[in-house]
Amino acid sequence: MSKSLPYSMKDVHYDNAKFRQRSLIKVITQNILTSNIKRECIKCSTGRFLVLLMIFGVAYLMLTHTSHIPSSDGNAKNVGTEEGKNFFTDGRGRFRRFWRKPPRLPPRLSPDEIVTRNKSIHNSDKIESGPDWKVRQQRVKEAFIHAWSGYRNYAMGYDELMPLSHRGVDGLGGLGATIVDALDTAMIMGVDEVVHEAGSWIEKHLPERIDAKGQVNLFETTIRVLGGLLSAYHLSGGEHGGNASTTGPKPAVYLDNARNLADRLLIAFTSSPSAIPFSDVVLRDRSAHPAPNGLSSTAEVSTLQLEFNYLSSLTGDPKYGLESMKVLEHMKTLPKVKGLVPIYINPHTGEFSGDNIRLGSRGDSYYEYLIKVWLQNRGSNLTYLHDMYEESMKGVKELLVRKSVPNGLVFVGELPYGPKGAFSPKMDHLVCFLPGTLALGATKGIVKEKAMRENLLNFEDLQNLKLAEDLAKTCFEMYSVTSTGLAPEIAYFNVEGQSEGGPGGGNKNSKYVDDIIIKPADRHNLLRPETVESLFVLFRITEDPKYREWGWEIFEAFEKYTKVDSGGYTSLDDVTVLPPHRRDKMETFFLGETLKYLYLLFADRNVIPLDKYVFNTEAHPLPIQGNAGGK
Repeated sequence: MSKSLPYSMKDVHYDNAKFRQRSLIKVITQNILTSNIKRECIKCSTGRFLVLLMIFGVAYLMLTHTSHIPSSDGNAKNVGTEEGKNFFTDGRGRFRRFWRKPPRLPPRLSPDEIVTRNKSIHNSDKIESGPDWKVRQQRVKEAFIHAWSGYRNYAMGYDELMPLSHRGVDGLGGLGATIVDALDTAMIMGVDEVVHEAGSWIEKHLPERIDAKGQVNLFETTIRVLGGLLSAYHLSGGEHGGNASTTGPKPAVYLDNARNLADRLLIAFTSSPSAIPFSDVVLRDRSAHPAPNGLSSTAEVSTLQLEFNYLSSLTGDPKYGLESMKVLEHMKTLPKVKGLVPIYINPHTGEFSGDNIRLGSRGDSYYEYLIKVWLQNRGSNLTYLHDMYEESMKGVKELLVRKSVPNGLVFVGELPYGPKGAFSPKMDHLVCFLPGTLALGATKGIVKEKAMRENLLNFEDLQNLKLAEDLAKTCFEMYSVTSTGLAPEIAYFNVEGQSEGGPGGGNKNSKYVDDIIIKPADRHNLLRPETVESLFVLFRITEDPKYREWGWEIFEAFEKYTKVDSGGYTSLDDVTVLPPHRRDKMETFFLGETLKYLYLLFADRNVIPLDKYVFNTEAHPLPIQGNAGGK
């Protein structure tokens, strides 16, 4: 604070005595000595005599004067000579001070000291009041253990658990995706039993799976399996990670598997005729091919760089980072609509395909990784990524942000036919990643109060932070508007002059029941993490406890409606009716992301700090370059 102010209290010299009440004698004496009387009277002996006489007269009046003030018992008390006391002596005959003791004033605080005092009072109020967040954090840990127990008992080695039918299913290539996705969550929570079970399986079974399995999706395998292995390597003590685990295999096991997997995934980049990789890889024969329609998702090809860059940093082999970064370098050159891009791109031509612009599926993490890859490599020559991010957020605010009627929820819609087509007031739950990304982009992971105190935020940063908070409220209301308290996969919003009509969420007590429309095909809930992710980031940055409260409400709804007694949690078919029909699927990201972000939301801020780690889009924390030791 003091550096930003044009003054310091050290420059202000004042005497508190100037505010003290002076005695009558001092007043009279001061007036006499400084008035014209002094100059005139001292010229003659008569004048000197009169001055002395006046002084002695005043002294006599003061010594003999008493005041009578009625006391509470009705008797008069003498002020000045009461009960054996006089002006010179107290009741025990001891000599009293002739002059009055000056009043003691409170100390004057400098601006810096005032800020520090107010901050300590504010923080102590936040810490001492409200619920016990450690207890709630423990509840999330118990939920994770319950989810893992169901997977371990009925689906160990499969990608995903079907908790109602008590079996596993391979929907992600058969690499045991839940095991790898959940591993770093167990490390962060300190669940050593799960760390041991998951780590042992990886050590014994994953190498042969990587060598023998067939087709996998480049994007899903990178963010879940490669990202999970790299995070586990760091958190288990690789390169002296800050949360070294004492259980499970040696860290090198995770890094060796990550490198083996990445070497096979690289074929998607090197076999493409453009800088845009193919979408699918056959692991066992190291081949790659495009999706059936020949296109790749924009989000998928631009959400690989955090993982491949970090692998290059760990191994000293630049090929992983170089191949992945070619994608973003190429995208920099492509035409955009105020920084916004279509959701499909052609790997054969390297050009965008179609006009559909949205921040939901197939578009979302393109924008997320622009700022996160820049944050991961700050200090390197990647300022173009920050520029692309800033331009895209201006485009979002100009073209996609609207307010609902009648109550003004801020949401992000879509342009399915491009900027010249009609606006669609449709918002995927996936878009709820955006509040956290906006907040992270504004303060770079630093607490808002500190960033403002150090003048690190410009006007646009503050605008983005305000939009982040507005959107986070909308995302939370997508939960609270339903009968179950859980959000649908997609919501529509009523806007001025364009009423969607149709059913609401079922909670008639919600203020926003007329703002949010949930269509029958969109009522399912897949245990998604995006909203609690943004609540976690916003709480860390703003320190506003409401984000914790909102997260707790969401967690309680998960516990009430998705928990399966025999183990695991399940997706829902319809969040608008009670009781909701269960879908029999526990996605890997419920353990890898949703429960991790809830746990961190209730944790101390020094657990995986946002200015030292960047989370990949599957919530696997990777150290920012220069912070590899986790310090």
